[in-house]
Amino acid sequence: MDDLAGAGSRLKSRIQTAMRALGTLRELIGREEPQPLERDAAIQRFEYTFEATWKAAMHFLREVEGIEVASPKGVVRASREVGLLTAEEAREALALADDRNLTVHTYNEALAKAIYSRLEAHARLMGVWLERMDRRLP
Repeated sequence: MDDLAGAGSRLKSRIQTAMRALGTLRELIGREEPQPLERDAAIQRFEYTFEATWKAAMHFLREVEGIEVASPKGVVRASREVGLLTAEEAREALALADDRNLTVHTYNEALAKAIYSRLEAHARLMGVWLERMDRRLP
C-alpha cells in the first residue's frame, strides 16, 4: 500500500511540475509580434513543457493504466486508447510532437515563426491532457 501511495504521490508531483512548466509557457505566448528573443524563449519553454507533459503521461500510463510506453508518440497513442485524449486531440498531439522535434531548427526564421504561431493551441492541448490525468489520479 505504501508503494502505491508513494507512486501516486510521485505521479502527482510530475503532473504538478508539468503544470508549472505550462504556466511559464503561457506567460510568453499569444503576442502578435514578439521580439525574436521572446519568441525563442517561448519555444524553449514549449520544449521543456512538452517533455514534462509527455513524461508525466508516460508515468501515468504505467502507474495507473499498467501500460508501458517509452516514446512521445507512443504515449500520445496510448493516451488516446485510455481516453486521456480524444481522437482529434491525439492527432493534434502528434503534430505537437512533430513541432517539438523541429525546434532544433529554430535558427530558421520562418520555421521559428510558424512554431510560435502554434504555441497557443499546443499549450491549450497540454493543459487539457494534464488536467485529465490529474482528475483520474487514484
